[in-house]
Amino acid sequence: MTQAMEWLKVESLDLEGQGVAHNEEGKVVFIDGALPGEEVQVSVGRRKNNWEQATMTALRRESSQRVVPKCRHFGTCGGCKLQHLHVGAQVATKQRALEDALWHLGKVKPERLLRPIEGPAWGYRFRARLSVRHVAKKGRVLVGFHERKSTYVADMTTCEVLPPQLAALIVPLQELVMSMDARDRVPQIEVAVGAETTALVLRHLEPLSAGDLGRLAAFSSRHAIQWWLQPKGPDTVHRLEEGGPELNYTLPEFGLTMPFKPTDFTQVNHHINRVLVGRALRLLDAQPDERVIDWFCGLGNFTLPIATQAREVLGIEGSEALVARSRENADRNGLAGKTRFDARNLFEMTPALLAAQGAADKWLVDPPREGAFALVKALVDLHQDPALAPGFELPRRIVYVSCNPATLARDAGLLQHQGGYRCTAAGAVNMFPHTAHVESIAVFERWAPGEAPPAPAAAE
Repeated sequence: MTQAMEWLKVESLDLEGQGVAHNEEGKVVFIDGALPGEEVQVSVGRRKNNWEQATMTALRRESSQRVVPKCRHFGTCGGCKLQHLHVGAQVATKQRALEDALWHLGKVKPERLLRPIEGPAWGYRFRARLSVRHVAKKGRVLVGFHERKSTYVADMTTCEVLPPQLAALIVPLQELVMSMDARDRVPQIEVAVGAETTALVLRHLEPLSAGDLGRLAAFSSRHAIQWWLQPKGPDTVHRLEEGGPELNYTLPEFGLTMPFKPTDFTQVNHHINRVLVGRALRLLDAQPDERVIDWFCGLGNFTLPIATQAREVLGIEGSEALVARSRENADRNGLAGKTRFDARNLFEMTPALLAAQGAADKWLVDPPREGAFALVKALVDLHQDPALAPGFELPRRIVYVSCNPATLARDAGLLQHQGGYRCTAAGAVNMFPHTAHVESIAVFERWAPGEAPPAPAAAE
């Protein structure tokens, strides 16, 4: 058990942004607010047989990478975890987290480390879900992120990671909701910033009064935003008032405009997304005579840029509605003739279903946090038993974009040790500065005829 006066030396950061140390008994201690290289005293809040969770109470040796957080709400608001760590060190930490996950979980070491993708550290968050809470005792409405490790809404007046025009709306939104008849029946406001406009989605648990609708319309006119209303699930989202610019983002390198609804999944950081798409396509290196499959294609974020280079692109997603939206985006950008979209449950993929999609020269894989296990397993099965689909050719190259290094490492281990591929490159993507969230990109190449993959490395 860690003693109150015991000094702990912080060794690393975990995937939650907590410092990791060992006490005198050798037990792992996770320390909120501590950085690698620091010597700290802690207060333990939770104890288990093999680990303890604590908060820092004293600092004797400070990391050279510790900085003063820019946001005055840091430490209370749970939106950021790493503002006290220099942004360059954040990127290095995420790169190391990716490498550690690949090695320790997948026994994979990339042949080449890609330079991490990074960009603006502030004002980058173009998508956010803000909680709303009427606190009767304070006579106020709070609008913001949750407090750290709490269900309470942080008492915020600004936010440094939201674009300035959006951060400036936090207090006006608090005042607006406080003035509404439905102030106790509005649990959240989702925000989405496009290239030409900002949309706010009001989740409301009962029909809004005529007075509330008028208040929303006046707010929209005063602050030049669009209101969307969500009375139930995401499918019920609709505009309060028609007209005005559409919500979209652009991929200028490819001459593409991507319309989206404020509840659609799009990348939070549009600056990094543009760089990520460009790098993914350079790594994929699609040629004019090649067929490419984009698995988990979403609205076509990668599919449409690939279509500007390849002969044909098949985009596959799990939702029929999303596939229909992808087709609309392809048609709008003049790429309908080079794209095709299908809906499949990609978490129940089998070798037969995979073979039915037809062979492709290359793949782009961009799954959610769960990864692409079923898809990768089906590919491995076809590699190990070609009789399952005679004549089926496996893709020569796979570019895998991941938002979870653990599931990427799991899938990478399958590809390298059982699927006939090798990991030729990998690198981190700092999509979410000041958080512990790690995005990454990895490249896999098929072994050439006559080559044999190495045996899985022994555990360290």
